[in-house]
Amino acid sequence: MAINRSRCWTCGKGVAFGNSVSHANNKTRRVWRPNLQVARIQHEGAIIKVKVCTRCLAAGKVQRAPRGQVAVA
Repeated sequence: MAINRSRCWTCGKGVAFGNSVSHANNKTRRVWRPNLQVARIQHEGAIIKVKVCTRCLAAGKVQRAPRGQVAVA
């Protein structure tokens, strides 16, 4: 499974688009990117690397794999 570039593995949160609006009401396009971190997790008996947003990590929706543990193939 490839690591998706800008989408949370757990909740699916991705980039959001909108406008930057200046004081003079000029509008230019801008992007809000989620705060994604690469985490080693245990999923279906295997250890995989996935990108997870910090909100899911803090909420405990994803449990990181212990350090030093080798992936079981």
